[in-house]
Amino acid sequence: MKVASFYRFLELGLAAAFRDDLQAICDERDVLGTILVAAEGFNGTICGTEASILQVLDWMERRLALAAPIEPRWTDASEAPFRRMRVRVKQEIVTLGRPDILPHRKTGTHVPPAEWNELIENPDVLVIDTRNHYEVEVGSFPRALDPGTDSFRQFPEFAKQLAGTSRDRPLAMFCTGGIRCEKATALMLELGFEKVYHLEGGILNYLTEMPEKENRWQGECFVFDTRVAVDKDLAEGGYVQCHACRRPLSAEDLESPHYRQGLSCPHCVDEIDAERAARLEERRKQVALAEQRGDRHIGQKLST
Repeated sequence: MKVASFYRFLELGLAAAFRDDLQAICDERDVLGTILVAAEGFNGTICGTEASILQVLDWMERRLALAAPIEPRWTDASEAPFRRMRVRVKQEIVTLGRPDILPHRKTGTHVPPAEWNELIENPDVLVIDTRNHYEVEVGSFPRALDPGTDSFRQFPEFAKQLAGTSRDRPLAMFCTGGIRCEKATALMLELGFEKVYHLEGGILNYLTEMPEKENRWQGECFVFDTRVAVDKDLAEGGYVQCHACRRPLSAEDLESPHYRQGLSCPHCVDEIDAERAARLEERRKQVALAEQRGDRHIGQKLST
């Protein structure tokens, strides 16, 4: 099983018609995953056989008359990390809350993984993790600033505050696969920063290309599928996901008295009302019944 992640910022007209045709092509090829399409481009992660994924990408290139081929980031999976295929039309393919920010017109400077270590080890450079706080807790680069956001929509406020104190400093920005930091660097340029860099292909590309002795990544990398997180070798990591709040849970979290499988964790135990707790309890029962039958409930891995 192959997993391919890709995105492209471009001018995309008639997004709804493109969505319908793309959904049909993916279904015909037995490809699973999620692809978002918007006026600003597309963003997706899909899984299937390598041949079927390449057929989908080839169709997209021809349909959109792309000048350059889509170059996905490939990873292997022993089983499908998705249970269905969804192509969805959105306002933005990565939700910053600023659809007027257009990275295909102006964005920061890409830095390949081979040059990234030198950049982030420069003490004059501000290293910024553009991901959410719960992702940063799983792993990050040394010296990286955590914006403390719960969603990417909150990043512009952090950026505005940073511009008020550090506009003259170079920035080195990164995210999981490159798309968030590409849009974030475009925002930083609009705010008046002049030297803005971002990690080409994101953390996952860095982990793929960097030799072990030169790898500066610390911890694991959160991913938005059933693997939850991957380690430096891009193998499935040691985290599971809370089905109530979707946050990644460490071994220590699982030992907490506030962790109840499928119901709550230390991060959300005080946030769950009685009505939602009842829905989660019913879901937990359905998952247990599915496991007894040897089946899988949507979004739930079998216990190992």
